[in-house]
Amino acid sequence: MSIVFKSIGCVKSNLTQDNIRDWRKCDSVIVINSELAEALRGLEEFSHLIVLFHLDKVYERLKGSLPPLKVHPRGREGISKVGLFATRSPMRPNPIACTVVQLLGIEGNHIFVRGLDAIDGSPVIDIKPYLPANDRVENPTISEWAEALAQGD
Repeated sequence: MSIVFKSIGCVKSNLTQDNIRDWRKCDSVIVINSELAEALRGLEEFSHLIVLFHLDKVYERLKGSLPPLKVHPRGREGISKVGLFATRSPMRPNPIACTVVQLLGIEGNHIFVRGLDAIDGSPVIDIKPYLPANDRVENPTISEWAEALAQGD
């Protein structure tokens, strides 16, 4: 089955494929298509947003083929390979990313955010308000390798 999405805007950022590791403190602007600007009304009342975006540069690298199904988390060969879906690797069958960001402000069709791990020019697919009652999980369980990477990052 084929699914087609239309971009609702794009990311303006200093992040590139070479400096993507610095995303947590990076400020970015999401420029929403002007015809959708009215859809932003009320969004300024939220402190955080969920941003879905297309990893278009990854898609170009894959050229229609499947990515490796097992990978070393974050490319660290000292960690045993796990299934792709157990990681946050950008190399995915459908290169879609989802990140929770801090909302800094909105001006017209420009959304100013902090903590977006999208490189400059990434197409945005959707934006949703972060709702703690719906989006937060209490006491989640994660793998030992993921915990070790989180402590070391």
